[in-house]
Amino acid sequence: MKKKTKWRLLGVTGLTTGILAYASTYFYKTAVGISKKEFVAEYSMEEIYPDDPWEKEKRWYQTVEKDVLIQQATDGLLLSGQFIPAKEKSKKVAIIAHGYSGSNRDMAPWAKLFYDLGFNLLLPDARGHGESEGDYIGFGWHERKDYTLWIEQMIARFGDEAEIALYGLSMGGATVMNVSGENLPKNVKAIVEDCGYSSVSKEMAHQLKTMYKLPQYPLIPLTSFVTKLKAGFWFGEANPQVQVQNSQTPMLFIHGEKDDFVPTDMVYDVFDAARVPKELYVVPEAGHAYAYVTNKSEYRRRVTNFLENYFS
Repeated sequence: MKKKTKWRLLGVTGLTTGILAYASTYFYKTAVGISKKEFVAEYSMEEIYPDDPWEKEKRWYQTVEKDVLIQQATDGLLLSGQFIPAKEKSKKVAIIAHGYSGSNRDMAPWAKLFYDLGFNLLLPDARGHGESEGDYIGFGWHERKDYTLWIEQMIARFGDEAEIALYGLSMGGATVMNVSGENLPKNVKAIVEDCGYSSVSKEMAHQLKTMYKLPQYPLIPLTSFVTKLKAGFWFGEANPQVQVQNSQTPMLFIHGEKDDFVPTDMVYDVFDAARVPKELYVVPEAGHAYAYVTNKSEYRRRVTNFLENYFS
């Protein structure tokens, strides 16, 4: 090979490597790092809008009695959560997981649903969100270990007779599915997930194609490598579909029929993978995280009937 051609090839290789390194770091900062997410639609669950479908739930959340609880994660991060006692004395606890780039304040409608069913409520802020410490988004993977600690805290608070439900929306849905695959105490009676993704790799590939019109290779594997270095996990291991295969807890899977943020096909993947008593509710016409507001009465009926099978 002529020397000039060799140097030209080396130059092209170096330029390509530099571009890929920049792109994977950029995608990490955009998707995984803590930053303002321009691609996430903003809707305040604290502000009340004209004709707000959640006005009642928001006003309830603003005025209901709350306590701040703290949990130290296994890696030392201090995690924060809001605790809301039940209307009447109860051993039932619902632990409610919020979505990507959100906080526990976003979960007023779903908290009110469980509150009306007689549950005490715990609404953690995921690591890197709200009042919890952390500088990255764990996509429900590291959070699965955090939630086992929150579960232990609730059992310590309510005793061995505590009956616990897990509920999660979007990334929170993926979180509770990941939790389902852990060795959970018998106190965890049921899990409800709404519009969680089946795997981080698949969701990242979907967003890369949707937002940037780019294929998943080689950017997704490279960004996964950056995530492993900076946040301690590979995209491939953060896989709710695998976790639910190991679940021993009954599960209700919910998804919007017209979800184009977390594709509706993903709910069939996780539902089929689960080997526990399970139910599936795909909501006609509903987009991402809009299943409840699309048909409130049917959503409440489905969740209520499911939980009644497993709680005293």
